[in-house]
Amino acid sequence: MKIGNFEIGSGKPSFIIAELSANHNGSLETAIETIRAVKRAGADAIKFQTYTADTITLNSRKPDFLIQGTIWEGKYLHDLYQEAYTPWEWHKQLFDVAKEEGLICFSSPFDHSAVDFLEDLDVPAYKIASFEITDIPLIEYTASKGKPIIISTGIATREDVQLAVEACKKVGNEQIILLKCTSSYPAPIEEANMVMIPYFEKEFSVISGLSDHTMGSTVALVAICLGAKVIEKHFIIDRSIGGPDASFSMNEPEFKEMVQSIRDAEKAMGVVTFELSEKQLVSRAHSRSLYVSKDMKKGETVTDEHIRSVRPGFSLHPKYYSEILGKRTLKDFTLGDRIKKEDFE
Repeated sequence: MKIGNFEIGSGKPSFIIAELSANHNGSLETAIETIRAVKRAGADAIKFQTYTADTITLNSRKPDFLIQGTIWEGKYLHDLYQEAYTPWEWHKQLFDVAKEEGLICFSSPFDHSAVDFLEDLDVPAYKIASFEITDIPLIEYTASKGKPIIISTGIATREDVQLAVEACKKVGNEQIILLKCTSSYPAPIEEANMVMIPYFEKEFSVISGLSDHTMGSTVALVAICLGAKVIEKHFIIDRSIGGPDASFSMNEPEFKEMVQSIRDAEKAMGVVTFELSEKQLVSRAHSRSLYVSKDMKKGETVTDEHIRSVRPGFSLHPKYYSEILGKRTLKDFTLGDRIKKEDFE
């Protein structure tokens, strides 16, 4: 699967996404600065969210619309999204800046009008946010555009995931990436459940990855080691500027360190092989082999006093130890001599 010019799949580097979310804090200048910082930090892509308060919720003051139990406690949904949204009139300029920086740029739509708007910007992929995984009509409409579709699973039951995958396939789109996500802000590390990453890949025949809200980069590194091909993390210029998502977002130095750690982890994963590198071959010389440990005359019977398995490894393999014992020598030996099977009868 390709998103833009980035190929995602087995044996390829993971696709690292920086999520802008609300971290522009209402400033176009901050949003542009963030894009440039994302590039410096080593991300492959930057992702926005495309909604307005009115396309994502209702302007209601009824109890159902009052947020409880999260870091946004006491806010009404409409007020939160009015504060957090990325103005649609910014999108074109932000996309252009991202392209100038060599970043892949796409977004999460939250209704059909956002999909239509993003189509005009020729996005290379779409992301379905965790809380929209139950919106099957939105998933079908988004997937119908024929582009890779990334789906977060933060609040999903197995049935939710199954329905979302089926919704994509129903409209002929099998370019599906499922991201393990914990929809808690910030998310406790003990709720990360990274074993879901290989499970998603096997169970639903998709590419799997991580959308991470935990603090630090530990969970992202575990995800890579379990086969994640996509990593998404919230990014902010400086947490001190505040904003709805500031508390669980990474700044530039933290994100850069995570990217480097991920790339190192990918190198460390390697491949299944017993072929030794040049350095390993050099080190192998210091392994064990059989050497003469006591002088022997020709015709003498070999005992455990005469040969030992010691370092280095230039002599006979230790697997022949028992075979050599009890045999007679065909020549004289002194302490430290190498031996061969042909030296005995």
